[in-house]
Amino acid sequence: MHLVLLAALWAGAAAGADLEVRSASIASGDDGYVLDADFAIELSPRLEDIIAHGVPLFFVVEVELTRARWYWFDEEAVAKSRTFRVYYHALTRQYRVSFGALHQNFVSLADALRTLERIREWQIADKGDLKPGQVYRAGVRMRLDLTQLPKPLQVTAFGSKDWSLGTDWFAFDFTPPGTEAK
Repeated sequence: MHLVLLAALWAGAAAGADLEVRSASIASGDDGYVLDADFAIELSPRLEDIIAHGVPLFFVVEVELTRARWYWFDEEAVAKSRTFRVYYHALTRQYRVSFGALHQNFVSLADALRTLERIREWQIADKGDLKPGQVYRAGVRMRLDLTQLPKPLQVTAFGSKDWSLGTDWFAFDFTPPGTEAK
């Protein structure tokens, strides 16, 4: 019975939901290159209800850096991703955002989503991974990972265009500081 209720909730869950990349930049950090990105996350009332019923949603942030080559395909210098789990913890009556072994609790879903909207100081490359003075094409995006949904609910999610919640690639150029390219 509980599974039938959840499947019914999933049927139109993502209508009105939206993800957007507002800004992204890469800077030189102490040990390498770090990404700062701002997103806008708007969940539909149905998705909010699904989280409130204890079904976790997984959001993946991806970043790629490529370098153009005239003689072959572009070289992929960096490809990283991070997965965030957002769910409601019924015992504590709090929303929780998890990344790996780290957890943070929030009183409201809006507060939990606000932490996902601001990615700060994420080290995406070591100093030696990128060539100083070379121009790299960077791309950043966020998406809802449907493969991590409970199996019975994946059928509904994969069959519906409403569940394709994600951003397009936000692209910009990045040149690591140092001597100019020759």
